[in-house]
Amino acid sequence: MADLMKRLSEGFGVSGAEDNVRRLITDEIKDKTDEITVDTMGNVIALKKGKTRGKTIAVTAPMDEVGMIISEITDKGYLKFKLVGSIDARKLVSKCVFTRGGVKGVIGMKAVHLRTKSERAAVTKTKDLFIDIGAKDKGDAEKRAHLGEYVTFDTEFADLGGRVKGKALERSAVCMALINALSGEYPYDFYAVFTVQHEAGSRGAAAVSHRLNADAVLTVTAAETTDMYGCGAQGLKLGEGVTVSLRDARVISDRSLAEKLLDAAKESGIRVNRGVTSDLTDGGAAQLTDARVVSALIPCRYARSPVSIADKGDIEEAEKFIKLYLNKIGELI
Repeated sequence: MADLMKRLSEGFGVSGAEDNVRRLITDEIKDKTDEITVDTMGNVIALKKGKTRGKTIAVTAPMDEVGMIISEITDKGYLKFKLVGSIDARKLVSKCVFTRGGVKGVIGMKAVHLRTKSERAAVTKTKDLFIDIGAKDKGDAEKRAHLGEYVTFDTEFADLGGRVKGKALERSAVCMALINALSGEYPYDFYAVFTVQHEAGSRGAAAVSHRLNADAVLTVTAAETTDMYGCGAQGLKLGEGVTVSLRDARVISDRSLAEKLLDAAKESGIRVNRGVTSDLTDGGAAQLTDARVVSALIPCRYARSPVSIADKGDIEEAEKFIKLYLNKIGELI
């Protein structure tokens, strides 16, 4: 598990620039599937044939990550940027980053002793930050970076024993679970779909949903935990398995189907929970095509930040849940 997770985590995959991760995924699944298509948006649509045809079944996992895009190069050679996806700017100061072209840098802001009292009291905003790539001036910076270039976090993946840490675990964990599930054999044809631009509003999922027009879709997504120090709220926790989301920011899961899958998962010994989240899954896009949608969530601590933590056991439970879904869905719809 650790080797593939490391490659997925450390790969470059900011929304709109998923080429690196897409190549990695297609290489991993080419011998596990019967047909692979990449659509015009960049979604990977892999068909795995089963014994039965007729219904169109899909399982989706986002393969993109949050990041930044260069919006200005200053006279002194600093790179100003806009955020791609939802990132808390307070988490960015002093973080190491690299551009799509491989140029390394660090996110900086005015030193605390140079700020006014009101500036010190204000919440950190993206407009106050910049990327320092060590350039002497604008001309020097333009030799190495350019407007519109994507930037991601330069975070080293590490195996922490039962857990892992790294960037983009919210995409790495779900893609890992779906890739591993492709090793199984199932009674029905299904599409394993690795979507792009999830962090930009599920745009890839919207395009592929209309293309497939599936009868049933399982969307697998990571969601922020509430088990950090100082948090008392109910919600996802590391080490408690996979959660079937009954409602998220954009979709209400098919309740009847979700309950049947919850019962079947518990009977099979899968660690599964029911939950309600304000996170965004790709289920909303799929549901617009009249598909019966269920969303499964993998807990991720510090999601959409320079470094996250995930539990290996939770990823394994998500893989088991995907396999259960693929084995049972034909008789449930």
